[in-house]
Amino acid sequence: MITIIYTHPDPSSFNHAILSAITDMLTGRGDDYQVIDLYADGFSPVMTRDTLADDRSGHTDDPLVKRYIKMLQRTDRAIFIFPIWWGMMPAMLKGFIDRTFIKGFVYDTTDNGDIMPLLSVERTLIVTTSEGLSVDFAPFVSGYFAPMILQPAGFNGCRWINCDETDTGSPDMRGDFIGRVLQQI
Repeated sequence: MITIIYTHPDPSSFNHAILSAITDMLTGRGDDYQVIDLYADGFSPVMTRDTLADDRSGHTDDPLVKRYIKMLQRTDRAIFIFPIWWGMMPAMLKGFIDRTFIKGFVYDTTDNGDIMPLLSVERTLIVTTSEGLSVDFAPFVSGYFAPMILQPAGFNGCRWINCDETDTGSPDMRGDFIGRVLQQI
């Protein structure tokens, strides 16, 4: 199952155009996929005292978090789509990770404290958009997000593609980028 984790609040955004192009292609190919649309779902990324206590005890009462965990557990390929804001992921995506990457469901630890992934995602594509250049964001995405957050949870084969300077780019540039994304899937 392919799981798309999509994070953007505006359905008229370039990020949404990327999501639509991907889902159109997957539908056309007959691939099984599911979309986690954090904003459309009304997901609360806020870690409260109660949700923190639940997470530490290895359970959650939040129906969306339960649904997302089940979706992730069925995932063998993942696609993250999000804008880079202030040099990193939107807070909504960070909250998704905080609230759904729960010990006992997404990861566990060995007796000596090492993280053991419980997910088994074979390939992970990270699709981002930014106003700046990819080289500026590589330390975050390739140096931190993929190896320190995704891989320990079991998101393997991480690849990243970013659309630079989306605020000043032409429609042709955006179209070319979507074409490059589709070739990666």
